[in-house]
Amino acid sequence: TSISLEPLFWDMLKAAAESRGVAVNALVAEIDAERIRSKTPPGLAGAIRIWLVTQTIA
Repeated sequence: TSISLEPLFWDMLKAAAESRGVAVNALVAEIDAERIRSKTPPGLAGAIRIWLVTQTIA
């Protein structure tokens, strides 16, 4: 599976994975599992963007 994200979101994703001590693909898998449990799941790229934004706000 490929994901199309803007460079800013890739940078944020890499930083989030590093801060959690996991690989980027492991973090994406976590986000994807969370996304799938949603009643109306967004696309994976959208879910990643939403997750990243909510993490920076929290």
